[in-house]
Amino acid sequence: MAMRHTHTIDGRPVDGVGLFDVINPATASAFAQAPDASHAQLDLAVEAARRAFQRWRAVPTASRREILSGFAAAIRAETQILAPLLTREQGKPLAAAVREIESTAARIEGLLAFELTPETLRADERGRVVLDYQPMGVVGAIAPWNSPVLLATQIAAQALVTGNSVILKPSPFTPLATLQLGEIAARTLPPGLFNTLSGGNDLGRWMTEHPGIDKIGFVGSVATGKRVLASAAASNLKRVSLELGGNDAAIVLADAEVETIAPKIFSAAFANSGQRCMAIKRVLVHESLLDRLGAALAELAKQAKVGDGFEPGVELGPVQNRPQFERVLGLIDDALSRGGRALAGGAALNRPGYFIAPTIITGVAEGTPLVDEEQFGPVLPLMTFSEIDEAVTRANATRFGLGASVWSGHPERAVQIVQRLEAGTVWINSHGGSLPEIPFGGCKESGIGRGMGLMGLKSYVEPRVSYLP
Repeated sequence: MAMRHTHTIDGRPVDGVGLFDVINPATASAFAQAPDASHAQLDLAVEAARRAFQRWRAVPTASRREILSGFAAAIRAETQILAPLLTREQGKPLAAAVREIESTAARIEGLLAFELTPETLRADERGRVVLDYQPMGVVGAIAPWNSPVLLATQIAAQALVTGNSVILKPSPFTPLATLQLGEIAARTLPPGLFNTLSGGNDLGRWMTEHPGIDKIGFVGSVATGKRVLASAAASNLKRVSLELGGNDAAIVLADAEVETIAPKIFSAAFANSGQRCMAIKRVLVHESLLDRLGAALAELAKQAKVGDGFEPGVELGPVQNRPQFERVLGLIDDALSRGGRALAGGAALNRPGYFIAPTIITGVAEGTPLVDEEQFGPVLPLMTFSEIDEAVTRANATRFGLGASVWSGHPERAVQIVQRLEAGTVWINSHGGSLPEIPFGGCKESGIGRGMGLMGLKSYVEPRVSYLP
């Protein structure tokens, strides 16, 4: 019998008003159905979350930590249920899905290590001035399809740790594992504290417009993030945190050791089939190294095993959905039509599903959509530079500002270049990765605010100043 998937509202399973298909990207066919939420069901979830918030905000910090630790442990205990479901709906290899579930539990636990303690700003004969932090209320979490469980829980965990309640909407492309989180929450958290609703764009709009929701945490594209911000401002001036896309540049200096860095650059560009906001999206390599680096990356691309996430030894899965599959192929075709040359890949694989061969392209430049936009797929353009100032200027010449990296045989030299890059996170001789204790986010159009760490938690509370005798 097929698994029945439901919303979770006020700690109880709730059927949708309708159902929609969930597609396995490795086969391009439906394998399950998810419940579709109505506006009335969102209203019920908001009411439940409001009640739960009033109780949760009064729970002592130590007790809150104990409860949320139990939630993290319950997620980890169901890894063997959640991970295969994640592979079927998202496409990533099973081993990567297992890591995502384990990282989800670890992210909750890592955030529990922080405490927002009151700060005394002044203490003298006039009295004391104290700054403390109050939870906002009901947080609407809207998650993407690339790492759906981890990124959904990242928003929710920050809200819960700081005393808020949550209504979580997964992407309609990848709703199932997130709905399972709602079932786990129903067993381990107070009713109404963690609600899950699945649906399409209408549900997301209803959430951003709803006057009973106090904050939106969103991870996704720049275009959708702008709509979220506008909608949230128009309703009740909701607080908003946005983690949006990137067009991360990797600058490879002439003294870099190609044999050492090529596997690292390939992994940072192609992990999750390139479907990561912090993936390397373009490489600026010194002209003296183009041939060697291009050949090394092309060989890695040809050797990478692409296939269904359940196949043994698979390293890269499919692109997650048909619209993105067609968009990435369009960017590749456009780049080749403009004189680009594919050192590896360059086309879809001849098999069912949304598979694209890992692609390395040279002979392109700024002004090509593959270079200027976020491709979010398994394709990487290589471009040359001759002077470092030129490379820095070109790396910064983008509306994005999420991440960037510099690759050099002399890291101390790279430090000076890193300090000139306009990005929320910069690396030397590595690229990507995030930890619960380290803030992450972007500048320019790559987002508003930071997630994780003490800085991330502070974005889910309101500062309050008290003048005391």
